[in-house]
Amino acid sequence: MANAILRNIPNTITSCNLLSGCIACYMAFQGNYPMALTFIIVGAVFDFFDGMTARLLHVSSPIGKELDSLADDITFGLAPAAIVFSLFKDVHYPTFMEPLAGFMPYTGFLIAVFSALRLAKFNIDTRQTSSFIGMPTPANALFWGSLTVGGYDFLVSETFNAAYLFILVVIMSLLLVAEIPMFSLKFKNLSWANNKVSYIFLIVSIPLLIIFRLSGFAAVIVWYILLSLATRKK
Repeated sequence: MANAILRNIPNTITSCNLLSGCIACYMAFQGNYPMALTFIIVGAVFDFFDGMTARLLHVSSPIGKELDSLADDITFGLAPAAIVFSLFKDVHYPTFMEPLAGFMPYTGFLIAVFSALRLAKFNIDTRQTSSFIGMPTPANALFWGSLTVGGYDFLVSETFNAAYLFILVVIMSLLLVAEIPMFSLKFKNLSWANNKVSYIFLIVSIPLLIIFRLSGFAAVIVWYILLSLATRKK
């Protein structure tokens, strides 16, 4: 009995991630962006602990890996897609795009599609044990949630419009599956020499979070992308 309980603890945590993602989707469709972001962050916390728990308890399983990918595509794929879907209904449409106003929101679901592709690639790519190839789905989800919550007034102003939002959707979607090495924050030890990039990332991230406040996560993700590009091996 005890062994059965232990074996299911990681999957239970993963299921909590999935539940958080479902709630985030609902909040996003309701236009409640702060709560959508909140549940994406809650899901990210569960996502961090499910794998750690499985390793600590030595109960990793194939079904746990598949469940984790499914949960991640909901929390970090569909939820940010739902945020963008709702945001497309609020943004300004220039005259030439007005005939497309009823169609454009659905382009937000490209994020969910490319997130699924990203997760499928990750599951079979042996190169991604200590780093990433392409942007991780949690980073993309935090970018969209933070950008929408913190920058909503700008995003729905006439300075910004649906064309810019669509371009941003395409760029971020392609980054998910791009053959671009991106560093991981997994620390094998605390030495500066072995973790220089991670330390630089964290040092700069702190003032970004303070300066940009609600949009801080979006700024940090942009910094993460730029630093990954700057430090990748030729």
